[in-house]
Amino acid sequence: MDSLPFFLLVVIFVAAAAVVWVAGIQLSKATDVLDARLHLGSALGGLIVLAVATNLPEIAITVSAAVSGNLEVAVGNILGGIALQTVVLVILDAFGKRGRGVKPLTYRAASLTLVLEGLVVVAVLAVVIAGSQLPSGLEVLRLTPDVVLIAALWIVGLILVQRAGSHLPWHEDGRAPDATPKPHKKDPTKAMSTKKAVVVFSISALATLVAGVVLERAGDAASSQIGLSGVLFGATVLALATSLPEISTGLQAIRQGDDNLAISDIFGGNAFLPVLFLVATVISGTAVLPSANAADIYLTALAALLTLVYVVGLIFRPQRRLIGMGVDSFVVLVLYAVGIGGLFAISA
Repeated sequence: MDSLPFFLLVVIFVAAAAVVWVAGIQLSKATDVLDARLHLGSALGGLIVLAVATNLPEIAITVSAAVSGNLEVAVGNILGGIALQTVVLVILDAFGKRGRGVKPLTYRAASLTLVLEGLVVVAVLAVVIAGSQLPSGLEVLRLTPDVVLIAALWIVGLILVQRAGSHLPWHEDGRAPDATPKPHKKDPTKAMSTKKAVVVFSISALATLVAGVVLERAGDAASSQIGLSGVLFGATVLALATSLPEISTGLQAIRQGDDNLAISDIFGGNAFLPVLFLVATVISGTAVLPSANAADIYLTALAALLTLVYVVGLIFRPQRRLIGMGVDSFVVLVLYAVGIGGLFAISA
């Protein structure tokens, strides 16, 4: 695509992003049906199936970048994607439910289970930072200890979240007394058969995968033409485009009254994204994290900081709103804007 004119690359990029948006909505609907049919439960259905489904663009981009040896884009997309997907909660807070007397998102969705999910994200990011300091050459069977530990932490986190969802030795199983009650949804299996759900899921997944590869190719070519580095492109434009499924599914969840699912999808996806470093390491045969540059580590620290702000918000449950969003969302937005300014300074 490097030979195509810039205008055409932009058109292709926007079209691929539109496909990702529509496919993300269909993936959410099909996943809801399959979750009910297969009795996966909230942890397995939401944190595994939905997190993986909405992160199919990141999977496609990581695989494509690893095959082509463009690990800079893969690492920048994953780490930048975590920071930006956390900012998606700002969008959901501001536009998900509006009106007089509406409480902020973290007030409505307060839950110790969500706090645990946020801490799992921070733990995984801590291993990412530590792994970046390891020397290269530790590959055994195309694996390195850091990516194996990241995958193990993710699995342990899923187990802990699943157990927390069934019982916690706290008041009302860790849910705040006046948080949004669990919504009484219509049975999704009545609206779509299992066969149709599988077909819709498969087609949407394929469309998302193809669109994800097109996003990476067209975006990389366009960024090269305007002189934008792979780190900045992956952390901003590409990360925003591949976050569209999280935005669409999150807004849909809030409109259905499931505020917890909206946050859980973001935290679950953010904990899953670093697992893709294992995929990139296996495909490329190269230790990915030791090759991370200063900007990548900077983005990792920024993502952890933004996650902790929301963890604190879930615990303290601020009721005040600023510019149509909760105080914690406003703080996250400011920190992200300042953080991106610092990223440009690092990459200059």
